[in-house]
This record gives sequence, structure tokens and C-alpha cells, in this order.
Amino acid sequence: MQKLVLQSMSQISNQLNIYDIENIVFRELVLRILLLSRYMQNGASSRVRFYQYLPYLRSQGIEITVAPLLGNGYIEHIYANNNVPFMIILWGYIKRILLLARAQKFDLIWIEKELFPWLPSLVENILTSLHIPYVVDYDDAIFHPYDLHNNAIVRTFLGQKIDKIMRQASLVIVGNDYLGQRASKSGAKRIELIPSVVDQHKWMPKAATNSGFRIGWIGSPVSAHYLRLIQKPLQILCEDSDTTMVLIGAGDHDYLPGIRKEILPWSEETEAAGVNSFDVGIMPLTEGPFEEGKCGYKLIQYMACSLPVVASPVGVNKQIVESNVTGFLASNNDEWINRLIELRNDPEKRNKLGGAGRAKLEKYYSLDITAPRLYELLLSVVDRWGKREH
Repeated sequence: MQKLVLQSMSQISNQLNIYDIENIVFRELVLRILLLSRYMQNGASSRVRFYQYLPYLRSQGIEITVAPLLGNGYIEHIYANNNVPFMIILWGYIKRILLLARAQKFDLIWIEKELFPWLPSLVENILTSLHIPYVVDYDDAIFHPYDLHNNAIVRTFLGQKIDKIMRQASLVIVGNDYLGQRASKSGAKRIELIPSVVDQHKWMPKAATNSGFRIGWIGSPVSAHYLRLIQKPLQILCEDSDTTMVLIGAGDHDYLPGIRKEILPWSEETEAAGVNSFDVGIMPLTEGPFEEGKCGYKLIQYMACSLPVVASPVGVNKQIVESNVTGFLASNNDEWINRLIELRNDPEKRNKLGGAGRAKLEKYYSLDITAPRLYELLLSVVDRWGKREH
């Protein structure tokens, strides 16, 4: 069956040749990697977990061919709350199949989450049978949409899919302990933790020139619904004429009706400047299995700009936020109200907590720390002669 699938993939690839792998000039390099990210640059997970590392990895002699599954058009439909045209998804799957027919030309396959969402792990199985090593990276608990799905058929056929992918991988990279525990339970051979980080040289704190108190949130329309959890505290805070809620990337849907707010569009070029306009950054979350797998990237962005943070005590938030050192954890409406009022009334404390957050970021959540480590991890999967591990 696997031989038949490979033959079919090769035939289609030879006919269409969408990814012109044959014409890549292979030089004497440290490593040749095929990066199979899920999204293009506008996809946050792909940008944070993969693309920001490419300049450093390439500077170290690694040749990386990047092939996202879904383009920016997919992200635009999702963020606009539109149904994604089926052909966009189908075309992404076809292109990936064609490319994987040439997978043996690379030393290593670097995968974001899984090769084909909502399909069995057949191709990952083929890579394993051909002794093509792959590294897989997780920054979300994507196994839960499968194993906790309402449909018994999905649970039956896909519930253990991610576990199998982890078990077969040469290396599993996770963004937090919750994901690492799942990888360990799956029987993964090797697990390494790399948190989601920022480039501390691009994310520099700048003194805000605010005329009032700005409570800030950055994210996407997909995660903006968490703001409803603290709608009442925000209403109370924003009754003060000097207090405004600032949302970056929340989209057009109004998750906070009746609250004084400023809505800013997201762009990679302006996001750091937008966060620097906040006085405090927030990250409300529900308590649930999927939320346990989140990597707290919002908090890292706030801390990079020397902002104090207030967050729900869920998952990795409890590790990132040191209470009364870098910010506060708030479990209920009263705690959210009290902590935000405390920060509003005490600019000196905001500066102190924000400075501590920036110091922690430079020590643990900076690209300067994680990029060399990722390089060594990728290199370790393949020996010094480029011979694949079996």
C-alpha cells in the first residue's frame, strides 16, 4: 500500500512539478531541511515557532526549503469569520503531497504539528518506513480537537493520531510542560522544550506617551472570545474616563460592547509599537484542556515591552507570571478589578513589574537564547556526515 502511494505521488509530481525541487542547487551545507509549516507569515504559530528562526539557522549553514500547507488567503478568511473555500484547502493538500514525493532529497523534515489536518497519519507512517527522520513541533494541544471530539468516529480514527506522530518522530519539540507530558505519554523517543519567544532586539520597550490608562490585549479573532470572561471588570474599569481598552488584531466582531475601546489592526510591522502603547497587558483564559496547552505568547510580547501583566492562572501562565514580581494572576472578577485598579493607580509599580518582566524575558524567552539551542537540536538528529539516523 505504501509503495503504491509513493508511486502515485511521484507520478503526479513529475507531471505537475509544482515545487521545483529538482532545480534546487544543493551545496555543501551543514544540513538540508524541508520545513512543512502550517501557514505562511501571517499565521502566528508558524511565524513564532519557525519563520523567526530562519535567518539564524541559514546563517549557520542550514539550507531550508519552506513549504506552508495553507497560504495567507486561508488566514484572511478565518480572521474575517468567513468559510474557507474548499479548493484553497484541497490545493494546499495536493501541493504538499507532490512535495513529499521528493522528501528523500532532504536530510530532515521539520513539521508543524501534523502533515494533513483531519486525515490519518499515513504519510508520516511512510516517512518512518523510509527512514526519513522528521522533527515535529507543538505549541498547542491540537490532539484535543481529535481525542475530545463530540463525534465518536473522529475519536476512534483520529483520537490517537498525534500520539502516533509523536512516537515516530526523531524529535518532538514542545512549547510547554503540558504538551511535553502528552509527548511522553505517547512514547516519544526524544522530547525537548522550547518556549515561544520574541526577538528582543525587535521588541524593545519604548516610553508610552499616554494621556490615560490603557489596558491592552493582542491576538487574533480566533482567540478574542476570551475577552468576554472579563467583560464586567473591564466595564467597571472603563467607567473611569481615563481608562481605555485597546485591542490589537481582534477583528470586526465586538466582543466588548459598551466598553470604551480602541481597536487596532494587526500587522507584523506595527505590533511591537502597538503593544508599547499599553500600560498593562492582559491574557484572560478559561480553564480547559486546550487552554492548558497554550504557550502564553501574549505575555511574552507584553513583557518584551516592559509591561506589567495580568493573566488567568491557567497552564503555562502560572510559570511565566510571577505574582507581584512581573505581574498578577487573577482568578475571578474581583481579582481582575483589584489588580488592574492597583496598576492604574501606581505608575511606579507598573514600571517595577514591567522591568522585572523584561529581565525575565531576556533570560528565558528571547530568540538569542533559543535559536542556538534549536540549531543544535536539529543538527543532532542527523550525524555530522549527513547520514540519517535509523
